[in-house]
Amino acid sequence: MDKRRVGPFEVSAIGLGCMSLSHAYGAPPPRAQAEEVLLGALDAGYTFFDTAAVYGMGHNETLVGEVLGPHRSKIVLASKCGLTVGDKRELNGRPEVLKATCEDSLRRLKTDVIDLYYLHRWDKRVPIEESVGGLAELVREGKIRSIGLSEVSAATLRRAHAVHHIAALQTEYSPWTRNPEVAVLDACRELGVTFVAFSPVARGFLAGGVRDLSQLDPSDIRANMPRFQGENFAANLKLLVRFEALATSAGCTPAQLCLAWLLQRDPSIVPIPGTTSPAHMRENAAAAGVRLSEEVMAKVDELVNPQTVAGPRYNAALQASIDTETLPGELEAA
Repeated sequence: MDKRRVGPFEVSAIGLGCMSLSHAYGAPPPRAQAEEVLLGALDAGYTFFDTAAVYGMGHNETLVGEVLGPHRSKIVLASKCGLTVGDKRELNGRPEVLKATCEDSLRRLKTDVIDLYYLHRWDKRVPIEESVGGLAELVREGKIRSIGLSEVSAATLRRAHAVHHIAALQTEYSPWTRNPEVAVLDACRELGVTFVAFSPVARGFLAGGVRDLSQLDPSDIRANMPRFQGENFAANLKLLVRFEALATSAGCTPAQLCLAWLLQRDPSIVPIPGTTSPAHMRENAAAAGVRLSEEVMAKVDELVNPQTVAGPRYNAALQASIDTETLPGELEAA
């Protein structure tokens, strides 16, 4: 697979988001299947693996540590803190809590250092400078090698970067979620920060993974997202049909069209699709070799954009809990 830079590291152009192997999109897969995804990813050329303390409340880090621990020298390992306090889910950005979370993560991941450690969400009760200062201490102690932020605005990124170099900023980005284009992508380019795109295939929707809402498990987080509800979902299904036709004409799958579109928009973008399917994992990896014409790139922009996608990214309450720029009318629509 082609390579890209994340801070001081050279990584596969497409990374593996490990969250769905433990929670969020319904029941996690059997252990054997999860192992097949992780070990198969190594064979497929992935070298960048993304997990977090909150994914399955430690389950995901334990899984990644047990399966990939023997291959630690071959991978760049990313995890996140700030959404747990001990064994409880809680937004907390106090430096002492972040440090304690890191110690737990190191133990579960079976490693003595985490390559990229993100503040998963900014706890607005704690100045970002204090949280990043705590992470900077972990760098000096050799517990982590670089610092990342997740779901923050351009202004918050600049404040954090003034305290310590930020290697990567992670937020949702795909043809149907364009919030990073408001300001964050420009700030990342200005500061030399890699942009890591999570949910790059629109939480599976633009890959054709959700055609019937009845197929969603009650624990699936998408069931509470406006784009997967009622009239919004019906309208977005019509959009999906046209997107799939465009992918066919481009000679790739819809998931590959999303990923190739991201890769060609900027060489500093690294998408991290997640999956529970070994076949989909390999399909995503192959997207690194897809080359889209300028005409196809333009057609993606014309077809899927904030004016054509029905419904906001999050409901109003969830949007208020994060620190990212919103698109015009997004909060009103929520």
